[in-house]
Amino acid sequence: MPSVSPPIRKGFFTDTTVCIGCKACEVACKEWNQLPDDGFVFTGMSYDNTATLGASTWRHVAFVERPVAFGNQVTPDGQFSWLMMSDVCKHCQRAGCLENCPTGAIVRTEFDTVYVQPDICNGCGYCVAGCPFGVIDRRDDDGRAWKCTLCYDRLKGDMEPACAKACPTDSIQFGDLLELRRRAEERVAQLHQRGLRDAYLYGVDEENQPGTGGLNAFFLLVDRPEVYNLPPDPVAPAKRAREAWLSMAASAAAMAAAAVAAVLSSGRARR
Repeated sequence: MPSVSPPIRKGFFTDTTVCIGCKACEVACKEWNQLPDDGFVFTGMSYDNTATLGASTWRHVAFVERPVAFGNQVTPDGQFSWLMMSDVCKHCQRAGCLENCPTGAIVRTEFDTVYVQPDICNGCGYCVAGCPFGVIDRRDDDGRAWKCTLCYDRLKGDMEPACAKACPTDSIQFGDLLELRRRAEERVAQLHQRGLRDAYLYGVDEENQPGTGGLNAFFLLVDRPEVYNLPPDPVAPAKRAREAWLSMAASAAAMAAAAVAAVLSSGRARR
């Protein structure tokens, strides 16, 4: 009987310390996937004109202004710094969108990525509620859910995803997940040696982020997750299903006990 080789686990490692905010990844993603524009609306939120991930924005470069210095960065008053991060779908190991999908439209591919099949999606929106990162969303024109595919079509052709290919600083690194984790740990150690002790990995594995089982698109950050608009402790909703059922059972038992007590009390009062 022929042996079955294990799946090739692919993903992204995003090193935010070398992101320059050029938005080449956003443009490349739009061009390759033929995504519609976002209305060209000036948000007024710093230089961030896309604001958030959505059904037609699968890569979003966040510009975070902080009233504190960053490493050896020199500014006129010494109390200002930029943090930049190219955000994307995390392709979670415990994917809330996949677990919530009732039609089987969302599947895990042979590359261990999470993919929405648009021809099967019925636009129910359960996946939107299931994503702890607020990544997946529905388009207004067709009602179906859309998100990053990790360039599934390019992966099948043994090509690098468009965003990583376009990144001029290698802030977005694509490859084998185990190799990316090794590189990421080496990078953190390197930054610590240089004095940047705040550097750490977000979502690198299940131990690091038990609520999602670890992310196939993880990040190197230098501030709290909330600063980057990331949840500090994301959890796939289905992971809490047992707790929810136990809470509901306890509530039902308490209500039943209260009802019985009320009936007994009423009977004594009549006597």
